[in-house]
Amino acid sequence: MLRQFVRAAVAAIVVGAPVLTATQVVACPDWQGQPYFGQIELYAGFQPDPYVRNITMGGTQRLENCGFNAAGFVTSRPDFDLYWRGSSSQLTIAVEANADAVLLVNAPDGSWFYSDDYRGTNPAITFQNPQEGLYDIWIGSYDGSRRNPGRLVFTEYNY
Repeated sequence: MLRQFVRAAVAAIVVGAPVLTATQVVACPDWQGQPYFGQIELYAGFQPDPYVRNITMGGTQRLENCGFNAAGFVTSRPDFDLYWRGSSSQLTIAVEANADAVLLVNAPDGSWFYSDDYRGTNPAITFQNPQEGLYDIWIGSYDGSRRNPGRLVFTEYNY
């Protein structure tokens, strides 16, 4: 629980939101949770590129209530875990869906990244010289809707 609180404090600093107490963090994004849609280990230069995974997006946890200066709703547990290996100039994580999606990523160093409306209502985050390690990924909805079908995309190419 202490480690979860520390990560929430780091998230608050990164996105400029207030730090929460340990009891407030319980229902918020928990990087230690088992991902709903599985995990993959990708190595720099992976083929085929892009790697695409079908997902269902949405959630009930309002990001603003979890100390994030960001709109949208996610689940408590990550939707997907990426274990990144190797050295690459860039790695993009994107979501393609008909619903208005948001993307939240906890990087290997504990930093939080958020995207909304990168391409239309689809989010994407590009990591320059991505760190090796675990990327916890949440695919939520802007309006709190749930059970929205979508695609999670990983690519080293320009997106």
